[in-house]
Amino acid sequence: MPGPARTPVPRSPKPEDVAKVVGELGRRLAGVTPPTHFTVPTRVHVIASGPDRQVSEETVKAQIEVLNAAYAGRFGGVDTGVRFRLDDISVRRSATWFTDPVGNEKVMKKALHEGGADTLNLYIAQLSELMLGFASYPYWYAGAPALDGVVIDWRSLPGGAMTNYNQGFTGVHEIGHWLGLFHTFENGCREPGDGIDDTPAEARPTEACPQDKDTCADRPGKDPAHNFMDYAHDRCMWEFTAGQAHRMHEMWAAFRASSAA
Repeated sequence: MPGPARTPVPRSPKPEDVAKVVGELGRRLAGVTPPTHFTVPTRVHVIASGPDRQVSEETVKAQIEVLNAAYAGRFGGVDTGVRFRLDDISVRRSATWFTDPVGNEKVMKKALHEGGADTLNLYIAQLSELMLGFASYPYWYAGAPALDGVVIDWRSLPGGAMTNYNQGFTGVHEIGHWLGLFHTFENGCREPGDGIDDTPAEARPTEACPQDKDTCADRPGKDPAHNFMDYAHDRCMWEFTAGQAHRMHEMWAAFRASSAA
């Protein structure tokens, strides 16, 4: 007798992926100088549930502005040298895709995906209350190029209806994954953590908006609770570190630049 149907979940990296990816970077970047600045061509796919679309072009442009401000360090932290260029906004009306972009990920992305490894395909639909977005990682691209991209909940865009998560930072966070960053709490207090030297070890994700948090007391530094790659409320997220910026440059050169594809 078949068991109960399982709710589909997006693919996620495994804790051991951090060490594997860092090792692969070393091999791929031998003799290569990663760029310190690059611009990401971005194609936005707005999924609508019916004739009345949920997201306007103005809101999409506001999201791109937030991305550029966050990655330029204008909220805090460093200027990562990464910028985003909005190349296109398309609208696809599909109630099925809109309400279940996880279960329909393959068919949706295969129908809409454009460009190569260096093109960001950003899909905007509606996710569950427990999921704001999901992303593919650079090292997955070769195995499934049509599934590359980022999906975020339309209510998380600037001015959206998602309380505590409506300043556009869900997009910043998920695109951080697309650029090769792991969560700051990856591997907890154990080495290699998230694989980046200047993000202190963190045992568990940040909730809400704490001002002082130290879940790995025997390791140097307080939790990076205000980092875009943690889970704090939007009003308490404001930075990438220099190490994260360098990792994005490395991942771009190794997996996403046209010469690496």
